[in-house]
Amino acid sequence: MNNPIDEEKINRLRQIAKEIRKDVITMIYRAGSGHVGGSLSAVEILTTLYFHKMVHDPSNPNWSERDKFVLSKGHAAPLLYAVLARCGYFPKDEIFTLRMLNSRLQGHPSMGSPPGVEVPAGSLGQGLSIAAGIALAAKLDRMRTRVYVLLGDGEMQEGQVWEAANAIAHYRIDNLCAVVDKNMYQLDGRVEEVMNIDPLEEKFRSFRWNVFTIDGHNFKEIIHSLDEAERIQGTPTAIIANTIKGKGAKIFENNNRFHGTAPTEEEYLQAMRELEEDQ
Repeated sequence: MNNPIDEEKINRLRQIAKEIRKDVITMIYRAGSGHVGGSLSAVEILTTLYFHKMVHDPSNPNWSERDKFVLSKGHAAPLLYAVLARCGYFPKDEIFTLRMLNSRLQGHPSMGSPPGVEVPAGSLGQGLSIAAGIALAAKLDRMRTRVYVLLGDGEMQEGQVWEAANAIAHYRIDNLCAVVDKNMYQLDGRVEEVMNIDPLEEKFRSFRWNVFTIDGHNFKEIIHSLDEAERIQGTPTAIIANTIKGKGAKIFENNNRFHGTAPTEEEYLQAMRELEEDQ
């Protein structure tokens, strides 16, 4: 059952997102390594999934009836770790061991380490295929499980994504929802300059998907599109979320230097001041 969309709920999600942003930036700053931009662009998406939409139980990570989340853009692992810790899957202080020797929180996630990580990620373009298998298995087992997968816009250049998209539509895997974090940048620059993926909506529709295009930082739009995806039967849904890379601190926003570079102390303090001042 979906919780009603009201201002109290939205304000709560906004506050959670703000704290998650601070956690992500602090994690990467302390580690001296990590992906700031692509983690911060998807904060509202994961906040909505884990704190509003998904059916899951942090006290029982392997509960068979849980909804599942697949992080295809695995370099955004700091965001996933911050969300899982805030949900209670593991102690929050552990997030500050990011990328340390013997830490469970490596630069790209590993299945079950920490608890709540459903699949490993690293090589881009594979997550949608993995999600397809998980979702199809759930349908065959007559489970109510829904599967959500987050893809980066840069990885939409991978051919495997579109093979998976074709198979998902063919097998009518309607308990799967793909969200594309369209922040317009990838490692080597703007996506449209490296290899243009547009018109993305028309491509998904040509593969027989239902498509929503939303503001990926607007909680009401995210919730509405996720709710509609759940109601639609017989067709998978793709949500194209227009986002800002590095969202939350001006020094990071649309600054591709922070695709995979940790902030300096000065940059870290500036970003944290901005987040503290943002009411």
